[in-house]
Amino acid sequence: MKQKILKIHPGDNMLVALTDLNEGETVSYNGTVYQLKEKVEAKHKFFEHDMKAGEKIIMYGVVVGTTQHEVKAGQWMNVNNVKHATSDYAWRNASYEWKAPDVADFEGRTFMGYHRTDGRVGTANYWLFIPMVFCENRNLDVIREALHNELGYAVTDKYKAFTHQLVDAYAQGSVIEQVDFSPANSPAAHRLFKHVDGIKFLNHDGGCGGIRQDAAVLSKLLAAYANHPNVGGVTVLSLGCQNLQVNDFLQDLKTLNPSFDKPMHIFTQQQSQSEEQLISDAIKSTFSGLIKINEYRREPAPLSQLTLGVKCGGSDGFSGISANPAVGYCSDLLVALGGKVLLAEFPELCGVEQELVDRCVNEETAAKFTKLMKGYEKQVIAAGSGFHMNPSPGNIRDGLITDAMKSAGAAKKGGTAPIVETLDYTEPATKPGLSLVCTPGNDVEATTGKAASGATLILFTTGLGTPTGNPVCPTIKVSSNSNLTKRMNDIIDIDCGPVVEGEKTIPEMGRAILEYCIKAASGEVIPHAVRLNQDDFIPWKRGVSL
Repeated sequence: MKQKILKIHPGDNMLVALTDLNEGETVSYNGTVYQLKEKVEAKHKFFEHDMKAGEKIIMYGVVVGTTQHEVKAGQWMNVNNVKHATSDYAWRNASYEWKAPDVADFEGRTFMGYHRTDGRVGTANYWLFIPMVFCENRNLDVIREALHNELGYAVTDKYKAFTHQLVDAYAQGSVIEQVDFSPANSPAAHRLFKHVDGIKFLNHDGGCGGIRQDAAVLSKLLAAYANHPNVGGVTVLSLGCQNLQVNDFLQDLKTLNPSFDKPMHIFTQQQSQSEEQLISDAIKSTFSGLIKINEYRREPAPLSQLTLGVKCGGSDGFSGISANPAVGYCSDLLVALGGKVLLAEFPELCGVEQELVDRCVNEETAAKFTKLMKGYEKQVIAAGSGFHMNPSPGNIRDGLITDAMKSAGAAKKGGTAPIVETLDYTEPATKPGLSLVCTPGNDVEATTGKAASGATLILFTTGLGTPTGNPVCPTIKVSSNSNLTKRMNDIIDIDCGPVVEGEKTIPEMGRAILEYCIKAASGEVIPHAVRLNQDDFIPWKRGVSL
């Protein structure tokens, strides 16, 4: 019989409903019986015992809120009786001991990746277009349409065909009542360059205006993308007069990688005779570059060469129970194998800071995390907001009613390994193991930052569904529940619903996720976000963003 409720941590004083519970219904967990005072929907929580106003609410073993007034055992937890609260944190030289998972089944395993001359290994081989300023976005759009359509990278053919049907029907005075999309052939089957996985475009709204610091951060971000191991070659478009000058970008690129040797073509519109010349020259040079990087081939590489970014978005009340801890177990497996894992979204680490500080390998790493975290929160408060305002309406509707509650579940994606490094935005991950990366919680800003720090795959958990992807880092969607997988099966790659149903354990699910990652890194499976060209890219201007 399926378990109806769950107590996540022995120290918790609330329980999670795994299915809809009715008012007056009696449920039991580990021999203790609870009677519901009101209806509690699946993913939501109820109080374990009577509590007075101001008492601390514990979930995942940490403080996630306090009661706003007196509550009764079996009463539904919601925004009217609970408010966000956390505990303070500081370095205390904790002697953290990590028990690594058994990786015997993965030792000696390899993936098929693209070996770059600097020793890193990519999971894809992309050509990248970079604009120095938003003024070049339109030119990128024109080039994208030309190259994608002619070289076999477009994914919109079926929608164009459907629109054509609508036009024909309108001309004939009729209406199409039902959409019928026949399964499209794989675009890769029609590609001219079989060993180029995509042509990607980093459209953005920066490079000029704003403040000079914005341009400086953007320069480092774009340099990190050009240097990314999944990128085989680069075309740069510049207007010429913008704040972010090409020389600044090239200097940042040289600082990041003094031996950078990828084919790169740079065009400045204000030095060109016409827009037509600029675009045609860019296309011609890029075509030559595509011929060159099409010569690259996938070769075996150890799993230690993988860098895994972990992210959650559109989270629900099951995310911290199924998908996130399963991804966390996968993260621990990769760390034990010598790989890198990146945990970011600082607003969604609020409430679990002490646990993370205690896992830092030294005081320097902990101090950097503390400085970045407190500085970020101070900036948010100065703007009249706070981390407590992070949960979205969708999060709250599906059971995540405080930021600390959301964060405690979100942090599970990083597993339990020691933290070897704290990275500021755009800083590259250089050490094997788990690193913290300072980014907002915003889905696209966070994935953009993870790729900049070197993630070659991103595991993106979701309970509500989201189409987010990344231009250069294949993004794998992991669902917290099977209903979402069934409803959005054209977006979800991995279903962790069996964990909620009691059909699979966290370790079993974590191992299955790593197996999928190996296939995705080898090009054997194409994640839906990649197949659909979900290439989201939003630079963080270091302003207030949750």
